[in-house]
Amino acid sequence: MKVLVIGATGTVGSAVTEELGKRHQIVTVGGKGGQYQVDMADIAQVRRLFTEAGKSGKFDAVVVTAGVLHFAPLAEFTPEQYRIGLDSKLMGQVNVALVAQEHLNDGGSITLTSGIVSEQPIRGGSSASMVNSALEGFVRGAAIDLRRGLRINVVSPTVLEEALDTYGPFFIGFEPAKGSRVALAYSRSVDGPQTGQTFRVW
Repeated sequence: MKVLVIGATGTVGSAVTEELGKRHQIVTVGGKGGQYQVDMADIAQVRRLFTEAGKSGKFDAVVVTAGVLHFAPLAEFTPEQYRIGLDSKLMGQVNVALVAQEHLNDGGSITLTSGIVSEQPIRGGSSASMVNSALEGFVRGAAIDLRRGLRINVVSPTVLEEALDTYGPFFIGFEPAKGSRVALAYSRSVDGPQTGQTFRVW
């Protein structure tokens, strides 16, 4: 398959790229690195990405492991800070799903990324809980509307072992997962038959 991985240079994306790259052709996209760059919050950039990266033919799968969130105590949150996650991780991934429909071969798939805090909240993570829950709801609803046999799923990972230095203080008491284990859930979405599912890795 020809797979477009957005967020390929991040912790999760690197693991996913390595796993899927064992058997598929991977096109890597990052905010600054990768073969192509994109700001998912800007749908014009997303459209341009698919046009440029798809010049050699449509894709069989699109995977998104990107998106920015803001963490802070509720009493300190501002509406502008909530917009960071809404514009980047939520609408950024929705933008990709909307555009990807026209750039996938029949039977192709879209895989998005939410996270454990959709169901197991953490201090300072109200924006993350909101955005991740919305992504899972979007996937359930979008799955019944997709045409041409297209599929859409979302992976909900716990904190990665490789990211504990950065995110460990937010996830005290949570059992981390290796990136290679998390990447298997993306393989289930890309290579499997399911649609409208949330694959939890925790």
